[in-house]
Amino acid sequence: MTQELERLINDTRNGERVEVGSLLSGFKQQLPDADPTETREWIEALDDVVRHGGRERADFLLRKVLKRARMLQLGLPGLVQSRYINTLSPEQEPPFPGDEDMELRIRRIIRWNAVVMVLRANHLFPGIGGHLSTYASAASLYEVGFNHFFHGKDADGASGDQIFFQGHAAPGIYARAFLEGRLSEGQLEHFRREVVRGEGLSSYPHPRLMPNFWEFPTVSMGLGPMTAIYQARFNRYLHARGIKDTSASRVWAFLGDGEMDEPEATGALALAGRENLDNLTFVVNCNLQRLDGPVRGNGKIIQELEAIFTGAGWNVIKVIWSRDWDPLLARDVDGALVEAMNETVDGEWQRYAVETGAYIREHFFGRDPRLLQMAEGLSDDQIRGLRRGGHDYNKVYAAYAAATSHRGQPTVILAKTVKGWTLGAGAEARNMTHQMKKLKIEELKKFRDLLELPISDRNLEASTFYHPGADSPEVRYMLERRKALGGSLPKRVVRAKALPQPEPKVFAEFAQGTGENQLVSTTMVFAKLLRNLLRDPAWGQRIVPIIPDEARTFGMEVLFREIGIYAAFGQKYDPVDSKLVLSYTEKTNGQLLEEGITEAGSMASFASAGTSYATHGEPMIPFYIFYSMFGFQRIGDFAWAFGDARGRGFMLGATAGRTTLNGEGLQHEDGHSPVLSSTVPCVRTYDPAFAYELATIIRDGLDRMYVKGEDIYYYLTLYNQDYSMPPMPSGVEDGILRGMYLYRAAVQQARHRAQIFGSGVAMLEALKAQEILAETYEVAADVWSVTSYQLLRDNALDCDRWNRLHPGEPARVPYVTRQLEQAQGPVVAVTDYMKSVPDMVARWVPRPFTPLGTDGFGRSDTRDALRRHFESDAAHIVVATLSALAADGRVTPGTVAQAIQEFGINPEALTPREA
Repeated sequence: MTQELERLINDTRNGERVEVGSLLSGFKQQLPDADPTETREWIEALDDVVRHGGRERADFLLRKVLKRARMLQLGLPGLVQSRYINTLSPEQEPPFPGDEDMELRIRRIIRWNAVVMVLRANHLFPGIGGHLSTYASAASLYEVGFNHFFHGKDADGASGDQIFFQGHAAPGIYARAFLEGRLSEGQLEHFRREVVRGEGLSSYPHPRLMPNFWEFPTVSMGLGPMTAIYQARFNRYLHARGIKDTSASRVWAFLGDGEMDEPEATGALALAGRENLDNLTFVVNCNLQRLDGPVRGNGKIIQELEAIFTGAGWNVIKVIWSRDWDPLLARDVDGALVEAMNETVDGEWQRYAVETGAYIREHFFGRDPRLLQMAEGLSDDQIRGLRRGGHDYNKVYAAYAAATSHRGQPTVILAKTVKGWTLGAGAEARNMTHQMKKLKIEELKKFRDLLELPISDRNLEASTFYHPGADSPEVRYMLERRKALGGSLPKRVVRAKALPQPEPKVFAEFAQGTGENQLVSTTMVFAKLLRNLLRDPAWGQRIVPIIPDEARTFGMEVLFREIGIYAAFGQKYDPVDSKLVLSYTEKTNGQLLEEGITEAGSMASFASAGTSYATHGEPMIPFYIFYSMFGFQRIGDFAWAFGDARGRGFMLGATAGRTTLNGEGLQHEDGHSPVLSSTVPCVRTYDPAFAYELATIIRDGLDRMYVKGEDIYYYLTLYNQDYSMPPMPSGVEDGILRGMYLYRAAVQQARHRAQIFGSGVAMLEALKAQEILAETYEVAADVWSVTSYQLLRDNALDCDRWNRLHPGEPARVPYVTRQLEQAQGPVVAVTDYMKSVPDMVARWVPRPFTPLGTDGFGRSDTRDALRRHFESDAAHIVVATLSALAADGRVTPGTVAQAIQEFGINPEALTPREA
């Protein structure tokens, strides 16, 4: 705003006459005015309103005009922020269809058991943790959904709704399942004590630990919102491709206002708005507190979130005030109450939540005589009892009804609550309430009395669970409501049937090799294999390729036209490359998910596709291919959650290796993804060197995950270096899958023996070193292809454990040890990753062991220069082998020194890690 325009507006506020022509001159004249006189009249009318009715009246009128303009479909966007009041006015609220008194009794029982579960756990085992306050604030938000909106899965083939429960609210969800008879008192007794299989309840939603109960892991905050958005989108994808009718499924995500600070929580909002995902509803529990204190003590988080969601194209419904405020707002003719609500920051609202009615009367209503007059008919207790909207069943029901009937946009419900609601003065709205695990006996008595539960003082001392009985009116009502909505939730059901084996021709060509004159990368091999799978009659329709805007980098742009890129509204334009064979082709039923530059979003799609076998009873096979540096390093938390969700699929780290993607430098060159992937227990990590290895591993993955139904997933490295692919030797398939096999034995006899382990593209340097050792140093070296150090290590650890727990029985020998029983000489292992990768198996190798790798930051140069820098090229393999032989007295130190000199290696150079 210019200073001149600001002055003119201020003059108008002060009641002075302003020349309209002067005012209009402050605006751009870029577009012609068809009727300047009419424009002047509108401006003059607004001036008069401000002069005679005040700013509040002008604000009211303008908002009314904007609303009318939208009703007339004039194309004017709405304001990104509305007043700090409920979006739905009382006359817009539908009648509540249930028995509110009955549902209040049910809600109170659940509140009690949720609290007692945490109290008992911490009484028996101090420090075991749990959360009292999150569910306490959100109970009404959940119960309205359970009783009236959430659709279950009990009908044949029904997907029901997908509900992402807020992780810290888990005790309340368990307490409801207990009333329904789905969980026993013994299980509640074992809250957070789940080592005894089948008895314990996990701390948060964990499908890995409770595979028949939870569907989606959500407690790693921020992952739930993004995953929910992509779940809603994947539902549309399945429907558009004719795989399953998901039109009756709605995705609900329950979130915290503090959680919305996570970048992932808001990172995909625009996608939901852009694709009109009206099958998606966010419910943000705005209790105004995060873990340590207020979310926005000096601001207003609900208003901030409203602006963010509105700007992203969402339908926003604010549930701020309960019905108790409706009479006051109805009398607010001058707008004084609304203005006070607008001006009060969250830190003050939190203070009001813990103060007396007299304090609120003085500090809130006392700021304006008109407000004091409004409050005259209210006692201090009544003022203290003015509730927030998220605790009003009618208001919440009206919001849910409006959300589920809205079309063309996703909806977010911003519900204002009090953290720790009903837990008493020591817990409600206190900054420390999130960390509270215990209540004093007097506080527990007050809690019981507030809930009006028939629990004796003796049982109170023991923190007894309360169940009114399986035939009680409360339980019958609950079960009737859930039956009408399709069964109890949450529930995870696996209905997917095993798929048949893919046709042999899918993999056959890769066993033949490419010949000496055809050079290809393993990325190119994968692209060809994927196309073969897409053409398989049983598997093709179930393949879900996922690429974060790098298809051309990976040589996969041929898929654009072959299978189409999924686009909710098709392709509304003629692409610039439409006349080319590999043109960018978007389709409403496209199969490829081209996600743009968002690894997190791509991983969320991976999660939706990889759990579809359970969520929808439709096994989908995601192949998520990405820049390997931006895989587990960037989205490691998503990868961990995918394992928790029992997801199935393939993650493929392309442009892999620290020396292979040679020109990209430090931020792009991956030398550690196998280390990171190995931290997820259900991942099978492979680093294949050759086409037949890659094909064998993928065939095994398809069999294990989609034929046998194992809840695992695969991480495979793919390289962009071209070389000749050899034919598959006979009898190596088992070794490929278990982690290693002898690829090329020493070509001739020699004075000395050695063993070289190679993986991925490092196999090329290993094979060069084998030739140099034989020709120059009389060392016969066997070369082993190690496809998975992780699996070798897992096997060795299993053997160690079995031996430790079975004394006196024949010891089991690790696979890696057994493979080397007849091998002679030291072992040198070379990888394009950190030395810690081959070090995974060092203690089970029965020979002197030297790892070579790429510790340190990447940099740009030629591949040869990089491998020399990281001391992982053929020359360093030779020197390492000779050094190990010298340590064993097989060759002289002079031989090693001579090799170092001949290869031009500088012994005094900084290590690659330091350089």
